[in-house]
Amino acid sequence: MFITAAIIAVLLALAFLAAGVPKVAGQAKALAQADQLGVPHGVNRVIGTLEVLGAAGAVVGLWLAWLGVAAGAGLALLMVGAVGAHVRAKDSGKAIIPAAVFGLLAVVYVVFRAASA
Repeated sequence: MFITAAIIAVLLALAFLAAGVPKVAGQAKALAQADQLGVPHGVNRVIGTLEVLGAAGAVVGLWLAWLGVAAGAGLALLMVGAVGAHVRAKDSGKAIIPAAVFGLLAVVYVVFRAASA
């Protein structure tokens, strides 16, 4: 189970770093998406910071189980919020799928990491 948790942790880290770094840096594309979703730019930067910290926590959580579980739960909650923001903005299902998939992947990581602690 630990190997599965490790693979998922790496996938989550890559995905959330790719999503979070542009938000933290205030890149134009990330700001445009925030505008489309109705998220203030400051809040968008905080979300990006949480995504980056969650990515780091998932990887470090391979050594500290409690941190991995906490990081995975936090990432899952962020994705619940992301799905809600997309629904509120009346985005298509195609735009909602990545947030839903990565939210579910974060939940799976929490289960596997907790089971292998």
